[in-house]
Amino acid sequence: MRCQVFAAGFRPAFLAAGLAAFVLVPIWAAVYVYGVTLPCPWPPTLWHAHEMVFGFIGAAIAGFLLTAVPNWTGRPGVAGAPLAALFAAWLAARIAVATAAWWPAWVVAAIDLTFFPLLAALIAPSLLKSGNRNWRLLLVLGAFTICDAVFHLALLRRDANAATRAILVAIDLALLLVTVIGGRIVPAFTAGALRGEGVAMRTFPGIGPAAIAAMVSVVVVDATLPGGRVAAVTAGVAALIQAVQLAQWRGGRTLSKPLVWVLHLGYAWIPLGLALKCAALLGGYAIAAFWLHALTVGALATMILGVITRAALGHSGRALEPDPRTVIAYALLLLAGLVRVFGLAFLGLSYPIVILVAAFLWTSAFASFLSVYVPILVSPRADGRPG
Repeated sequence: MRCQVFAAGFRPAFLAAGLAAFVLVPIWAAVYVYGVTLPCPWPPTLWHAHEMVFGFIGAAIAGFLLTAVPNWTGRPGVAGAPLAALFAAWLAARIAVATAAWWPAWVVAAIDLTFFPLLAALIAPSLLKSGNRNWRLLLVLGAFTICDAVFHLALLRRDANAATRAILVAIDLALLLVTVIGGRIVPAFTAGALRGEGVAMRTFPGIGPAAIAAMVSVVVVDATLPGGRVAAVTAGVAALIQAVQLAQWRGGRTLSKPLVWVLHLGYAWIPLGLALKCAALLGGYAIAAFWLHALTVGALATMILGVITRAALGHSGRALEPDPRTVIAYALLLLAGLVRVFGLAFLGLSYPIVILVAAFLWTSAFASFLSVYVPILVSPRADGRPG
């Protein structure tokens, strides 16, 4: 059977995201808990943060855009050699960063900064020629590239604070994408799932734009005034608006539909994480100390897993019925988030044990995902159509 991995954009992207999640977190646990060293001179926490954002999340963003742009514009998607070149650039960046001690810093930066501009170059013609309103997402890709460039410049200057801020703003940008895209797909998929059940979707006028505006404010404040009272209040307001937006989508009615409730679950981590951020910045409450992981392990990773499992089934010509191992992956990832965020405060675990347990649950979740989706992503569509 001929390998189809470069037949459509979602295939290598979702494989890359899944493999990155499966590999990077256990390496981080080994580095943090057992002192394993990598041929990378960066502070280990910054290596971990960078690779999760620009490696794992970056691949997932690429997969979504490469899949969505043809649907939005009606134009052919990226496939074949250009797609292979894009993910060769992604893989080269992961290798360059992991072995950064072996290369001049400018070489590592140049390789790492290639991926998002190349992705933008591949999708820009379709977006711009069609006049599609989503062309603004090209600006977001540019902002991700700037964050990555600032990160590398900060490392050259040995400015850990600036590097950390660049990562924080990149995470905020990813949350902004989830707010924009999730604000469309979560209610749409929910309405489809509840069709015929006599359940009306409640929509409060203005909440969607308000949620986007709130997240833009979070991006701006974290870029300019991070860690203070203004950042806390901004996060608190955004948490409230996001909670109202989520409540109107009737997620409680979808408990029998895993491909839908996982999206509600992932989105629910956004107001929770933002509320924890507000509490941590205003009062230093111990329970809120790991608010960033509520937004990353909880919101971003869960939304990524929910979207890629659904999209891979639909775009490979398969029924939207999840394998039991997929539901297990959802549950394991939820547990990983809960342990990572609340394990120290509620479970009485030592911090190294929290890291190890959360890493085990996370890695098991993505192992379960890969066991189902690697065969799907490398084989032809089930319906015999191209792509």
